[in-house]
Amino acid sequence: MQAFLKGATIQSTRPQKDKAAAGPSTEKRAKAVPWVEKYRPKCVDEVAFQEEVVAVLKKSLEGADLPNLLFYGPPGTGKTSTILAAARELYGPELYRQRVLELNASDERGIQVVREKVKNFAQLTVAGSRTDGKPCPPFKIIILDEADSMTAPAQAALRRTMEKESRTTRFCLICNYISRIIEPLTSRCSKFRFKPLANQIQEQRLLEICGKENLKYTKESIAALVKVSEGDLRKAITFLQSAARLNTDKEITERCIIEIAGVVPDKMIDNLLQICFKGTFEKLEIAVKDIVDEGYAATQILTQLHESVIERDLSDKQKSAITEKMAVVGKCLSDGADEYLQILSLCSVMMQQASQNN
Repeated sequence: MQAFLKGATIQSTRPQKDKAAAGPSTEKRAKAVPWVEKYRPKCVDEVAFQEEVVAVLKKSLEGADLPNLLFYGPPGTGKTSTILAAARELYGPELYRQRVLELNASDERGIQVVREKVKNFAQLTVAGSRTDGKPCPPFKIIILDEADSMTAPAQAALRRTMEKESRTTRFCLICNYISRIIEPLTSRCSKFRFKPLANQIQEQRLLEICGKENLKYTKESIAALVKVSEGDLRKAITFLQSAARLNTDKEITERCIIEIAGVVPDKMIDNLLQICFKGTFEKLEIAVKDIVDEGYAATQILTQLHESVIERDLSDKQKSAITEKMAVVGKCLSDGADEYLQILSLCSVMMQQASQNN
Protein backbone atom coordinates (compact mmCIF):
# COMPACT_ATOMS: atom_id res chain seq x y z
CA MET A 1 0.00 0.00 0.00
CA GLN A 2 2.84 2.37 0.96
CA ALA A 3 4.62 1.64 -2.32
CA PHE A 4 1.41 2.32 -4.22
CA LEU A 5 0.99 5.71 -2.49
CA LYS A 6 4.61 6.60 -3.18
CA GLY A 7 4.08 5.78 -6.85
CA ALA A 8 1.02 8.02 -6.91
CA THR A 9 2.88 10.96 -5.38
CA ILE A 10 5.76 10.56 -7.81
CA GLN A 11 3.33 10.52 -10.71
CA SER A 12 1.44 13.60 -9.51
CA THR A 13 4.61 15.69 -9.04
CA ARG A 14 6.17 14.78 -12.36
CA PRO A 15 3.79 16.65 -14.68
CA GLN A 16 4.23 19.83 -12.62
CA LYS A 17 8.01 19.66 -13.10
CA ASP A 18 7.49 19.01 -16.81
CA LYS A 19 5.13 21.98 -17.01
CA ALA A 20 7.62 24.23 -15.28
CA ALA A 21 10.37 23.08 -17.62
CA ALA A 22 8.16 23.44 -20.70
CA GLY A 23 6.98 26.95 -19.79
CA PRO A 24 9.72 29.11 -21.31
CA SER A 25 10.10 26.98 -24.46
CA THR A 26 6.35 27.10 -25.21
CA GLU A 27 6.44 30.87 -24.77
CA LYS A 28 9.28 31.07 -27.29
CA ARG A 29 7.40 28.83 -29.71
CA ALA A 30 4.33 31.04 -29.56
CA LYS A 31 6.38 33.97 -30.88
CA ALA A 32 7.36 32.13 -34.08
CA VAL A 33 4.96 33.50 -36.70
CA PRO A 34 4.67 32.35 -40.33
CA TRP A 35 6.06 34.99 -42.69
CA VAL A 36 2.69 35.28 -44.43
CA GLU A 37 1.26 36.64 -41.15
CA LYS A 38 4.42 38.52 -40.16
CA TYR A 39 4.48 40.56 -43.38
CA ARG A 40 0.71 40.94 -43.80
CA PRO A 41 -0.11 44.62 -44.58
CA LYS A 42 -0.84 46.59 -41.38
CA CYS A 43 -2.52 49.49 -43.21
CA VAL A 44 -4.27 49.99 -46.56
CA ASP A 45 -1.22 51.84 -48.04
CA GLU A 46 0.91 48.70 -47.66
CA VAL A 47 -1.36 46.60 -49.91
CA ALA A 48 0.57 45.74 -53.09
CA PHE A 49 -0.60 46.33 -56.67
CA GLN A 50 -4.39 46.76 -56.18
CA GLU A 51 -4.40 50.54 -56.83
CA GLU A 52 -8.12 51.00 -57.62
CA VAL A 53 -9.29 49.16 -54.50
CA VAL A 54 -6.80 51.00 -52.28
CA ALA A 55 -7.80 54.40 -53.71
CA VAL A 56 -11.54 53.80 -53.13
CA LEU A 57 -10.96 52.40 -49.64
CA LYS A 58 -8.76 55.35 -48.64
CA LYS A 59 -11.46 57.81 -49.70
CA SER A 60 -14.07 55.78 -47.80
CA LEU A 61 -11.86 55.68 -44.69
CA GLU A 62 -11.43 59.46 -44.78
CA GLY A 63 -15.17 60.07 -44.97
CA ALA A 64 -16.06 56.95 -42.92
CA ASP A 65 -18.87 56.11 -45.39
CA LEU A 66 -17.99 52.54 -46.31
CA PRO A 67 -20.42 50.71 -48.62
CA ASN A 68 -21.05 46.95 -48.51
CA LEU A 69 -18.06 45.41 -50.27
CA LEU A 70 -17.50 42.37 -52.47
CA PHE A 71 -13.87 41.40 -53.11
CA TYR A 72 -13.22 38.70 -55.70
CA GLY A 73 -10.16 37.37 -57.49
CA PRO A 74 -7.52 34.59 -57.41
CA PRO A 75 -6.08 33.37 -54.07
CA GLY A 76 -3.09 35.18 -52.54
CA THR A 77 -3.82 38.57 -54.12
CA GLY A 78 -4.59 40.43 -50.85
CA LYS A 79 -8.39 40.33 -50.46
CA THR A 80 -8.56 39.38 -46.78
CA SER A 81 -5.44 41.42 -45.94
CA THR A 82 -6.99 44.56 -47.47
CA ILE A 83 -10.23 44.49 -45.47
CA LEU A 84 -8.42 43.55 -42.23
CA ALA A 85 -5.98 46.45 -42.72
CA ALA A 86 -8.91 48.83 -43.42
CA ALA A 87 -10.76 47.63 -40.30
CA ARG A 88 -7.62 48.14 -38.15
CA GLU A 89 -7.26 51.69 -39.47
CA LEU A 90 -10.90 52.45 -38.78
CA TYR A 91 -11.19 51.07 -35.26
CA GLY A 92 -7.69 50.93 -33.80
CA PRO A 93 -6.34 47.94 -31.83
CA GLU A 94 -8.77 48.28 -28.86
CA LEU A 95 -12.10 48.40 -30.69
CA TYR A 96 -11.10 46.05 -33.52
CA ARG A 97 -12.19 42.87 -31.74
CA GLN A 98 -15.57 44.26 -30.67
CA ARG A 99 -16.45 45.84 -34.03
CA VAL A 100 -15.31 43.15 -36.52
CA LEU A 101 -16.88 39.70 -36.93
CA GLU A 102 -14.89 37.47 -39.27
CA LEU A 103 -16.44 34.21 -40.47
CA ASN A 104 -14.34 31.90 -42.64
CA ALA A 105 -15.17 28.81 -44.70
CA SER A 106 -13.90 26.74 -41.76
CA ASP A 107 -16.75 28.13 -39.61
CA GLU A 108 -20.26 26.82 -39.94
CA ARG A 109 -22.10 29.31 -42.11
CA GLY A 110 -25.42 27.67 -42.89
CA ILE A 111 -28.77 29.46 -42.85
CA GLN A 112 -29.09 29.03 -39.07
CA VAL A 113 -25.79 30.82 -38.36
CA VAL A 114 -26.79 33.70 -40.65
CA ARG A 115 -30.16 33.97 -38.90
CA GLU A 116 -28.70 33.88 -35.40
CA LYS A 117 -25.01 34.83 -35.06
CA VAL A 118 -24.75 37.31 -37.98
CA LYS A 119 -28.17 38.87 -37.31
CA ASN A 120 -27.54 39.30 -33.57
CA PHE A 121 -24.13 40.89 -34.19
CA ALA A 122 -25.57 43.19 -36.88
CA GLN A 123 -28.34 44.45 -34.58
CA LEU A 124 -25.94 45.82 -31.94
CA THR A 125 -25.49 49.59 -32.09
CA VAL A 126 -22.07 51.14 -31.47
CA ALA A 127 -20.64 54.52 -30.48
CA GLY A 128 -18.90 56.86 -32.91
CA SER A 129 -15.63 57.46 -31.03
CA ARG A 130 -12.53 55.49 -30.09
CA THR A 131 -10.84 55.20 -26.69
CA ASP A 132 -7.89 57.26 -27.98
CA GLY A 133 -10.30 60.11 -28.86
CA LYS A 134 -10.08 59.72 -32.64
CA PRO A 135 -13.37 59.74 -34.60
CA CYS A 136 -14.69 56.33 -35.53
CA PRO A 137 -17.61 55.29 -37.79
CA PRO A 138 -20.81 54.28 -35.97
CA PHE A 139 -20.99 50.88 -37.67
CA LYS A 140 -19.48 47.40 -37.38
CA ILE A 141 -17.99 45.24 -40.13
CA ILE A 142 -18.93 41.60 -40.82
CA ILE A 143 -16.34 39.82 -43.01
CA LEU A 144 -17.59 36.67 -44.77
CA ASP A 145 -14.46 35.07 -46.18
CA GLU A 146 -14.80 32.35 -48.86
CA ALA A 147 -18.41 33.50 -49.41
CA ASP A 148 -18.65 31.40 -52.59
CA SER A 149 -18.73 28.24 -50.44
CA MET A 150 -21.90 29.42 -48.64
CA THR A 151 -25.10 27.65 -49.59
CA ALA A 152 -27.66 29.53 -51.72
CA PRO A 153 -30.27 29.58 -48.86
CA ALA A 154 -27.65 31.06 -46.48
CA GLN A 155 -26.78 33.73 -49.06
CA ALA A 156 -30.49 34.46 -49.56
CA ALA A 157 -30.92 34.88 -45.78
CA LEU A 158 -28.26 37.63 -45.88
CA ARG A 159 -30.24 39.80 -48.30
CA ARG A 160 -32.73 41.19 -45.80
CA THR A 161 -30.15 41.54 -42.99
CA MET A 162 -27.92 43.58 -45.31
CA GLU A 163 -30.68 46.09 -46.02
CA LYS A 164 -32.30 46.15 -42.59
CA GLU A 165 -29.08 46.66 -40.62
CA SER A 166 -27.44 49.12 -43.04
CA ARG A 167 -27.33 51.81 -40.32
CA THR A 168 -25.24 49.75 -37.90
CA THR A 169 -23.38 47.20 -40.04
CA ARG A 170 -21.34 46.90 -43.23
CA PHE A 171 -20.72 43.56 -44.91
CA CYS A 172 -17.59 42.52 -46.77
CA LEU A 173 -17.94 39.35 -48.86
CA ILE A 174 -14.71 37.75 -50.10
CA CYS A 175 -14.65 35.04 -52.76
CA ASN A 176 -12.60 33.52 -55.59
CA TYR A 177 -15.51 33.07 -58.02
CA ILE A 178 -18.09 35.86 -58.24
CA SER A 179 -20.36 33.64 -60.36
CA ARG A 180 -21.10 31.57 -57.23
CA ILE A 181 -22.55 34.56 -55.37
CA ILE A 182 -26.29 35.04 -55.95
CA GLU A 183 -27.22 38.14 -57.94
CA PRO A 184 -29.30 39.86 -55.21
CA LEU A 185 -26.13 39.98 -53.04
CA THR A 186 -23.80 41.24 -55.79
CA SER A 187 -26.23 44.08 -56.58
CA ARG A 188 -26.12 45.22 -52.93
CA CYS A 189 -22.31 45.49 -52.86
CA SER A 190 -19.55 47.56 -54.44
CA LYS A 191 -17.55 45.02 -56.43
CA PHE A 192 -13.73 45.05 -56.54
CA ARG A 193 -11.69 42.65 -58.64
CA PHE A 194 -8.27 41.71 -57.29
CA LYS A 195 -5.79 40.98 -60.08
CA PRO A 196 -2.97 38.40 -59.89
CA LEU A 197 0.14 40.28 -58.77
CA ALA A 198 2.55 41.49 -61.46
CA ASN A 199 5.98 39.82 -61.50
CA GLN A 200 7.79 43.07 -60.70
CA ILE A 201 5.62 43.76 -57.61
CA GLN A 202 6.09 40.20 -56.34
CA GLU A 203 9.84 40.41 -56.86
CA GLN A 204 9.95 43.70 -54.94
CA ARG A 205 8.06 42.23 -51.95
CA LEU A 206 10.18 39.07 -51.89
CA LEU A 207 13.42 41.09 -51.98
CA GLU A 208 12.09 43.23 -49.10
CA ILE A 209 11.46 40.09 -47.01
CA CYS A 210 14.90 38.66 -47.94
CA GLY A 211 16.47 41.90 -46.71
CA LYS A 212 14.58 41.89 -43.41
CA GLU A 213 15.33 38.19 -42.77
CA ASN A 214 19.01 38.50 -43.88
CA LEU A 215 18.71 35.73 -46.48
CA LYS A 216 21.33 34.82 -49.07
CA TYR A 217 19.72 34.36 -52.48
CA THR A 218 20.43 34.38 -56.20
CA LYS A 219 18.58 36.40 -58.85
CA GLU A 220 17.50 33.16 -60.52
CA SER A 221 15.90 31.87 -57.28
CA ILE A 222 13.70 34.99 -56.95
CA ALA A 223 12.73 34.73 -60.64
CA ALA A 224 11.85 31.05 -60.09
CA LEU A 225 9.71 31.95 -57.05
CA VAL A 226 7.78 34.52 -59.08
CA LYS A 227 7.26 32.06 -61.96
CA VAL A 228 6.17 29.18 -59.73
CA SER A 229 3.69 31.23 -57.67
CA GLU A 230 1.74 32.51 -60.74
CA GLY A 231 0.67 35.83 -59.22
CA ASP A 232 -0.08 34.34 -55.76
CA LEU A 233 2.07 36.30 -53.26
CA ARG A 234 1.02 34.09 -50.34
CA LYS A 235 2.35 31.01 -52.13
CA ALA A 236 5.60 32.82 -53.02
CA ILE A 237 6.24 33.90 -49.40
CA THR A 238 5.47 30.38 -48.09
CA PHE A 239 7.92 28.82 -50.58
CA LEU A 240 10.55 31.42 -49.61
CA GLN A 241 10.16 30.56 -45.92
CA SER A 242 10.44 26.81 -46.66
CA ALA A 243 13.58 27.42 -48.70
CA ALA A 244 15.08 29.59 -45.94
CA ARG A 245 14.44 26.84 -43.36
CA LEU A 246 16.07 24.20 -45.57
CA ASN A 247 19.14 26.30 -46.47
CA THR A 248 19.92 28.00 -43.16
CA ASP A 249 23.57 28.78 -43.99
CA LYS A 250 23.76 28.36 -47.78
CA GLU A 251 22.17 30.68 -50.31
CA ILE A 252 18.76 29.91 -51.80
CA THR A 253 19.14 28.57 -55.34
CA GLU A 254 16.74 28.11 -58.26
CA ARG A 255 17.00 24.32 -57.94
CA CYS A 256 15.98 24.48 -54.29
CA ILE A 257 12.84 26.55 -55.14
CA ILE A 258 11.84 24.16 -57.93
CA GLU A 259 12.19 21.16 -55.59
CA ILE A 260 10.11 22.80 -52.85
CA ALA A 261 7.38 23.88 -55.28
CA GLY A 262 7.08 20.36 -56.70
CA VAL A 263 7.56 21.64 -60.25
CA VAL A 264 8.38 18.96 -62.83
CA PRO A 265 11.78 19.66 -64.44
CA ASP A 266 11.49 20.97 -68.03
CA LYS A 267 13.71 18.13 -69.23
CA MET A 268 11.13 15.55 -68.04
CA ILE A 269 8.22 17.37 -69.70
CA ASP A 270 10.17 17.75 -72.98
CA ASN A 271 11.09 14.06 -72.89
CA LEU A 272 7.43 13.09 -72.35
CA LEU A 273 6.28 15.30 -75.24
CA GLN A 274 9.05 13.92 -77.48
CA ILE A 275 7.78 10.38 -76.87
CA CYS A 276 4.15 11.52 -77.41
CA PHE A 277 4.97 12.97 -80.82
CA LYS A 278 7.65 10.55 -82.06
CA GLY A 279 7.67 7.43 -79.86
CA THR A 280 5.74 4.19 -79.36
CA PHE A 281 2.94 3.49 -76.88
CA GLU A 282 5.19 1.09 -74.89
CA LYS A 283 7.79 3.84 -74.37
CA LEU A 284 5.01 6.30 -73.45
CA GLU A 285 3.65 3.93 -70.82
CA ILE A 286 7.09 3.63 -69.18
CA ALA A 287 7.69 7.42 -69.31
CA VAL A 288 4.30 8.22 -67.68
CA LYS A 289 4.87 5.56 -65.00
CA ASP A 290 8.32 7.03 -64.23
CA ILE A 291 7.03 10.61 -63.94
CA VAL A 292 4.12 9.57 -61.65
CA ASP A 293 6.40 7.30 -59.55
CA GLU A 294 8.73 10.29 -58.99
CA GLY A 295 5.87 11.69 -56.87
CA TYR A 296 4.98 14.74 -58.98
CA ALA A 297 1.36 15.88 -58.69
CA ALA A 298 -0.74 15.06 -61.76
CA THR A 299 -2.31 18.55 -61.69
CA GLN A 300 1.20 20.07 -61.87
CA ILE A 301 2.11 17.78 -64.80
CA LEU A 302 -1.14 18.82 -66.50
CA THR A 303 -0.44 22.55 -66.05
CA GLN A 304 3.08 22.26 -67.45
CA LEU A 305 1.98 20.06 -70.36
CA HIS A 306 -0.67 22.66 -71.20
CA GLU A 307 1.95 25.44 -71.35
CA SER A 308 4.26 23.33 -73.54
CA VAL A 309 1.49 22.20 -75.92
CA ILE A 310 0.29 25.78 -76.46
CA GLU A 311 3.84 26.87 -77.38
CA ARG A 312 4.42 23.92 -79.75
CA ASP A 313 4.16 24.15 -83.50
CA LEU A 314 0.84 22.29 -83.90
CA SER A 315 -2.28 23.07 -85.90
CA ASP A 316 -5.24 24.77 -84.19
CA LYS A 317 -7.33 21.62 -84.60
CA GLN A 318 -4.72 19.49 -82.82
CA LYS A 319 -4.29 22.01 -80.00
CA SER A 320 -8.06 22.24 -79.46
CA ALA A 321 -8.43 18.42 -79.33
CA ILE A 322 -5.56 18.10 -76.81
CA THR A 323 -6.71 20.98 -74.57
CA GLU A 324 -10.28 19.64 -74.59
CA LYS A 325 -8.93 16.32 -73.31
CA MET A 326 -6.90 18.26 -70.71
CA ALA A 327 -10.13 19.83 -69.43
CA VAL A 328 -11.72 16.38 -69.03
CA VAL A 329 -8.60 15.01 -67.30
CA GLY A 330 -8.51 18.05 -64.95
CA LYS A 331 -12.15 17.39 -63.94
CA CYS A 332 -11.48 13.66 -63.41
CA LEU A 333 -8.42 14.45 -61.24
CA SER A 334 -10.41 16.87 -59.07
CA ASP A 335 -13.02 14.10 -58.63
CA GLY A 336 -10.27 11.77 -57.35
CA ALA A 337 -9.48 9.62 -60.41
CA ASP A 338 -6.25 7.62 -60.73
CA GLU A 339 -3.36 9.92 -61.68
CA TYR A 340 -1.40 7.40 -63.77
CA LEU A 341 -4.41 6.42 -65.91
CA GLN A 342 -5.49 10.03 -66.48
CA ILE A 343 -2.02 11.23 -67.58
CA LEU A 344 -1.64 8.14 -69.80
CA SER A 345 -5.07 8.84 -71.31
CA LEU A 346 -4.04 12.45 -72.08
CA CYS A 347 -0.69 11.43 -73.57
CA SER A 348 -2.34 8.80 -75.79
CA VAL A 349 -4.63 11.54 -77.21
CA MET A 350 -1.51 13.64 -77.90
CA MET A 351 0.07 10.64 -79.65
CA GLN A 352 -3.08 10.12 -81.72
CA GLN A 353 -3.10 13.78 -82.79
CA ALA A 354 0.60 13.64 -83.69
CA SER A 355 0.08 10.53 -85.84
CA GLN A 356 -2.67 12.36 -87.78
CA ASN A 357 -0.17 15.13 -88.55
CA ASN A 358 2.30 12.63 -89.95
